[in-house]
Amino acid sequence: MEHEVNYIVCPSCFATNKLNRGRLTDKPKCGKCGNLLFLGKPVSLNDHSFLKFVKKTTIPVVVDFWAEWCGPCKMMAPIFQQAAQSMEPQVVFAKLNTEEAPITANEFGIRSIPTIAVLENGKVISQRAGAMSLPDLKAWIQQSI
Repeated sequence: MEHEVNYIVCPSCFATNKLNRGRLTDKPKCGKCGNLLFLGKPVSLNDHSFLKFVKKTTIPVVVDFWAEWCGPCKMMAPIFQQAAQSMEPQVVFAKLNTEEAPITANEFGIRSIPTIAVLENGKVISQRAGAMSLPDLKAWIQQSI
């Protein structure tokens, strides 16, 4: 299992990087741009970058679908940030502003925000609407993956 290969999309340049599973915690850097692959914070995605990022990253991607005007989304933002700091590189965290990326939000059937989804290979394996506490969010992600 130590030699199992993962593919990680760089949060800076969106190049796909091949990485042995055993190296996920070694602070790996992108082979193209040299930036860290795991930032300890959510990656901001848009309609253009979303599918490439979630389909080509082979570890689970946890996505926060949100909007600037949404009060519960604003309450959820620091909790989502803390989860990213403590759970990467087991999973990767990303955010998608549904107002700025309506095509992706529509394709994924987002009807209420915040909605948190866990994706594997670009497909939703678990989804939950509404704000959560940090312990609830982490427990839900663990149950989902």
